[in-house]
Formats: sequence, structure tokens, C-alpha cells
Amino acid sequence: MTDVIARRSYHGLSNDDAIEAIHNEIDALWDDASFVPDMDRMTFATAVIEAASNIVQHAQPVAEKPVEIAVDISVRPTRLVARVSAFNAREPFANDMQASMPDSDAESGRGLALIEALVTTVTFERQDGTNTWTLTRET
Repeated sequence: MTDVIARRSYHGLSNDDAIEAIHNEIDALWDDASFVPDMDRMTFATAVIEAASNIVQHAQPVAEKPVEIAVDISVRPTRLVARVSAFNAREPFANDMQASMPDSDAESGRGLALIEALVTTVTFERQDGTNTWTLTRET
């Protein structure tokens, strides 16, 4: 297994403050992984923030407990990995997981397609009321 060089994480309520906190964690991550090229930093950070923003904007709770968001980002010598999770969230509808771009006049629906364009792989897993997207980018 490849060694993790740097890691940052965040876990809290799914709200706008979470997005700012995740931005801050990503910025701090690059201090420990300065070897990552700027283009990889920018595209990976954009994908992670887009995934987190989708949770904040669209995740619906399964019960009375609010949706929580967690992001765990690791840097390996040739790979960036982020696990973006929505706890206490309903399973997304099948059409929410389609990565095709919507019509040009659509006001939303570009998130997953954008994420897939920015990273090497995107996977989705649902387990025990938690939706997790794993984003990887080879550097």
C-alpha cells in the first residue's frame, strides 16, 4: 500500500459553514504536500468542493437527525483521494447519479459531470444511512 504523505479531514453539520471549513482544510493540505502540481491541486479541490456543495444543497435527512458531512482527503506520492460522505442522508435518486450534462438551458444538474471531468475516478457507496463518494485523481 502506498504511504499517505498528508491528510486532512472535516466532520460537521451539512451547511454553508462546512464548505468554508473544507476549503480551509484543503488549503492547509497543500502546505504539507507542496510537490502536488498546481493544476492537480486546483482541479482536485474543485471536485471535492463540488461534491461537498452537492451534499449541503441537496442531501435530505432520513429522520429527525440533521445531515452531517465528512470529508477525508489524503495525498499519496502519485494519487489524491477524497472520501466525501453524507451521514443520516436519504439515498440519492438514480437520476441524481447520472453524469451526463443537462440541456444548455438547465439551471442545475452539472455537478457529477463536472466532478467526473476533474478527477480520474468517482465511486459511490451507500452503507447504514451514509452516502459516500470517493474521488481519486492520479498526479
